[in-house]
Amino acid sequence: MGYSEQKLQEEKVFKDPVHRYVHVRDQVIWDLIGTKEFQRLRRIKQLGTTFLTFHGAEHSRFNHSLGVYEIIRRIVDDVFDDRPKWSEEDRLLALCAGLLHDLGHGPFSHSFEKVFDLDHEHYTQATILGETEVNAVLRRVEQDFPKKVAEVIAKTSDKKIVISLISSQIDADRMDYLQRDAYFTGVSYGHFDMERILRVMRPHEEQVVIKQTGMHAVEDYIMSRYQMYWQVYFHPVTRSAEVILTKILHRAKELYENGYSFRQEPTHFISLFENTLTLEDYLKLDEAVILYYFQMWEAEEDEILRDLCRRFVNRNLFKYVEFDPAKEYKKLAELSVLFEKAGLAPDYYLVVDSSSDLPYDFYRPGEEEERLPIHLLMKNGEIRELSRESEIVDAISGKRRTDHKLYYPEDFLMDDSTMKTIKKQIRTLLDI
Repeated sequence: MGYSEQKLQEEKVFKDPVHRYVHVRDQVIWDLIGTKEFQRLRRIKQLGTTFLTFHGAEHSRFNHSLGVYEIIRRIVDDVFDDRPKWSEEDRLLALCAGLLHDLGHGPFSHSFEKVFDLDHEHYTQATILGETEVNAVLRRVEQDFPKKVAEVIAKTSDKKIVISLISSQIDADRMDYLQRDAYFTGVSYGHFDMERILRVMRPHEEQVVIKQTGMHAVEDYIMSRYQMYWQVYFHPVTRSAEVILTKILHRAKELYENGYSFRQEPTHFISLFENTLTLEDYLKLDEAVILYYFQMWEAEEDEILRDLCRRFVNRNLFKYVEFDPAKEYKKLAELSVLFEKAGLAPDYYLVVDSSSDLPYDFYRPGEEEERLPIHLLMKNGEIRELSRESEIVDAISGKRRTDHKLYYPEDFLMDDSTMKTIKKQIRTLLDI
């Protein structure tokens, strides 16, 4: 028996609050979970700064990755098993790609990526293909198996059905994070009937389709996703924390480039600041490391870095007002001048932040991003795109919602012990 077929003597289970249990019988999966690169995901929060808004949101990328694996395991072992158009040879590929799909996420994922122009998907592939423990496990399956797994995650594989299990508009990734994030934030929006959706999934040609009888469960899933984005993922308090986090990283980078002498040398950041980041450097970064520096930088001489770090560590966040940058650009210019006069650097203390989401769309030729639509398998065997059958989905298809807010330090503006006149002008403009 080859390594790819080896089973554990006894099934291992992880107790899980969302799926009850995560089941592992494959030796390959068990060995991947035990690698240092996968264990690192325990130190990366799934929801970044959301724990500062919803105090229960402390769950990790490790939790989520196991959850995605479990959903895919149930699909390929319980739903797709022995069905035409599904190849049993793709089973292990799907399980490994699902387990490892988030392997390259960095600390405070998306905020961190924006500042340093990084891409977690690049680092996921680099970790799978590089000189890592994960790569060594995958190569034991076969020499080019790491490449096959990386191609599925990069969506360049010819195994289109496997890709759609992990990355489409209804996939194991989304089905896990919606339920998991709803559970840990304590909200009700992210719940939908996953059991029903799994039962009506079918492999068909180059993607997974949904039996027509499951259409209403899919409608519920799409609306759950819509609500989660606007009630949780784009929550303005969470965005305030992200704004401050981003500004801390920008300030530290700017200071380093200007030759500033840090009391706490930013050792883990130097290759980021100098654009010489290696995979080894990247994998040493986690949220405990970042928070250590933030705590140390609370004692820095630079007033801006010191203040921003104190705000983040102690949750003294920026307040916000609704703001339309297209219509209110003159107001923003006026505020920038007044902030300068008040001794507040507008680049760091007056920030426009935008949130945007497209809850569902079908493929539109010429678009930059090809969105694989959800297809229904009709009773007569015909395949129909979801929004052609569902009035609910049709009503939101292709409709992007965007929201803009202006963030500022209210505590400073409310303190009239200094520059009372200027601060009053700012408050009038902000209508606070």
